[in-house]
Amino acid sequence: MRSGIAAALFAALGLAAGCSTTPQRAATAPAAAATSGLKVPVEYYKLANGLKVVLSEDHSVPVATVAVYYNIGFRIEPRDRTGFAHLFEHMMFQGSANLGKNEFFRVVQSMGGTLNGSTRFDFTNYYAAFPSNAVETLLWAEADRMRSLEITQENLTNQQGVVKSEVRVNVLNRPYGGFPWLDIPQHANQNWYNAHNFYGDLEHLDAATLKDVQDFFNTYYAPNNAALVVVGDFDPVAVRAWIQKYYGPIAARPTPAKPDLSEPAQTAERRATKTDPLVPRPAMAIAYHVPERWTPDHFAFGLLDEILLQGDDSRLHQDIVQRRGLTSSISGGINLLGNMFNYSGPMLWTASLIHDPAQTDAEILAAFDANIERITREPVTQDELDRARTQIRSSLYDLVGSSTRFGLADLLACFALFDDDPTRINQIEGEFAKVTPAMLMQTANRYLRPDNRTILQVLPDPNKPAAAGAAR
Repeated sequence: MRSGIAAALFAALGLAAGCSTTPQRAATAPAAAATSGLKVPVEYYKLANGLKVVLSEDHSVPVATVAVYYNIGFRIEPRDRTGFAHLFEHMMFQGSANLGKNEFFRVVQSMGGTLNGSTRFDFTNYYAAFPSNAVETLLWAEADRMRSLEITQENLTNQQGVVKSEVRVNVLNRPYGGFPWLDIPQHANQNWYNAHNFYGDLEHLDAATLKDVQDFFNTYYAPNNAALVVVGDFDPVAVRAWIQKYYGPIAARPTPAKPDLSEPAQTAERRATKTDPLVPRPAMAIAYHVPERWTPDHFAFGLLDEILLQGDDSRLHQDIVQRRGLTSSISGGINLLGNMFNYSGPMLWTASLIHDPAQTDAEILAAFDANIERITREPVTQDELDRARTQIRSSLYDLVGSSTRFGLADLLACFALFDDDPTRINQIEGEFAKVTPAMLMQTANRYLRPDNRTILQVLPDPNKPAAAGAAR
């Protein structure tokens, strides 16, 4: 399954700006986007309280999507409040001034809609897709919990238990739990914000008081720390009026200071080993630090990812899986919790696999390195580069054209939060088009270096019999 730009899209950096509530059409995108083909309609403005608003009309199907993104994620939560970002993803469904516990779910589902929320590295998001005649209802409901989340001891105690249970089920008591998305950053990064246990310390969750939770909400769940996106079938005049009506009166609050996410340059290969008594076979993850987001190297690395790792026709799959038979699959990419655009700050490109004990780590790493060596020494052909661009373009158009438009809302929200420019969505193809075979080789040599990587091995309990069989 291809997992590049379109991967994990369902799952912020904008500071308050003293902008008028009068909407302004976004400036025309740069020339590169004009020839790219993708032309998503984008209207972008800010309310007086700092809320960033993105509107994108599409009347092809009678469905609308509303998404709200808050600038608080796994890695930017306070040091003594690990797990709070995820806790709040759950708390936001526990009721507000005009909606009782879990009524937000019922509102959306009763009209045949679908909804969810997720916590990622740099944001927490909430989104719903529903029949377009209910846009006002959803805007009102989202505004109600932004303005007046029901923070009670009963709700807190309940959700502390739910989150701790989720950690135990998904990580602590599950084979390969947290591998590699949760494990590898803790070994590859040095800055605490990039390297701590993102699911959180259970002791921090247990120690949370009602005041802690209220303070967290007041700090991070403010309109000037969020972006609101409406895409699909809607009347923009009516929607602008509803947004002003329901969100405009919510007061801005002091913008939380952004933590320093800078990561020291890695100068030597790092290796780590983890013993997991629940796993039947060994596993390996290899992670490299990647270029800064939205730079020429970033787009070149996105194409390297496509060529090396994404899909059955990728080099690593063809060699390690098909030709050598060292594993049944190899997967990964840039940003294991999303895609190469929906994050802010340092990021890793990770490849991971599970293998039988008969295949040694040295054998697998030698095969992996042979592919890395080749792409740093031999220019990618123009045909292979064109195929990679076509595959990325196909994923992008599938994303933008989906009936729920979750992926489209995600990109628009992240470009608003991180870049203050959601029109960047129309520049993606143009940026990929600038990449040449020479740029690919230069980027590979710059970043796919042994001293820029971390290797994590997950080993079974040596006191348990090794698993046998062909399934891997």
